[in-house]
Amino acid sequence: MSALGDRVAAAPISWGVSEVKGWGVQLTPEQVLAAVRDVGLRATELGPDGFLGDDPARTLRAHSLTAVAQFVPVVLHDETIDPMPEFDRAATTLATVGGSTLVLAAVTRAEGYDDRPAWSEASWTRALGLLDELTARGADRGVEVAIHPHVGTMIESGPEVDRVLAGSRVPLCLDTGHLLIGGTDPLALAREHGDRIAHVHLKDVRHDLLQQVHSGGLAYSTAVERGLYVPLGEGDLDVDAIVETLEQQGYSGWYVLEQDRVMTSTDPGVATSDVRTSLLAMERLDQVVRP
Repeated sequence: MSALGDRVAAAPISWGVSEVKGWGVQLTPEQVLAAVRDVGLRATELGPDGFLGDDPARTLRAHSLTAVAQFVPVVLHDETIDPMPEFDRAATTLATVGGSTLVLAAVTRAEGYDDRPAWSEASWTRALGLLDELTARGADRGVEVAIHPHVGTMIESGPEVDRVLAGSRVPLCLDTGHLLIGGTDPLALAREHGDRIAHVHLKDVRHDLLQQVHSGGLAYSTAVERGLYVPLGEGDLDVDAIVETLEQQGYSGWYVLEQDRVMTSTDPGVATSDVRTSLLAMERLDQVVRP
């Protein structure tokens, strides 16, 4: 098993880059990729569709970075929408730049992640079937598909995660923050379903803001603005135990440092400092879990 440091990557959302309209100040690819290099990382997710321009492979090479994955919002529950064209385009792009994992989120069609409609049984049947179909379709294109339980999407809560696990073959993206907010213990999930985890987004979370989101007193997007996510080791999640459990289970994929934030200026300095803090936490943990 390789050292953890060889399997840690960045994500543009840590510098506030988001597919959601109006999600704060959006930095340029040059700012974000330079910051990724500055903290000492050599791999990154691609960010939202189009973020790296018409030739993402060239953009990455210019910063001596490699691609690991891309987050792709798709609509699975609505029979009037065919997700295949969008999926095929994303899978082709990811394979072209050498990325390994296409991370799907079952979005609602609404803008943002503050509300969502209810499922119907027909929608569940359609979505679970599509997840298996997309998993196979991705394999045909040389990329692994993983579903990302995500706040404000159609797959968010603990029972919804359980239904996906029981009703489909799709692997999971274990996002420690989104799972916790949705009501799933990420440590328990790692222990019980380690064989289904293909990709990891590591977040740490402030429990006080989490409670306000759970109670309905604070919208998710507002909680993010107020600092819901913090550098690894500065929140209330036992990130060490999660990583140790995954390694014991034989996980050999990427750990993507994600500290979702809303930027209020074009200065990437604070975001870069926070990512560096998280990376230092991973380097320390590497000494603990390395065989």
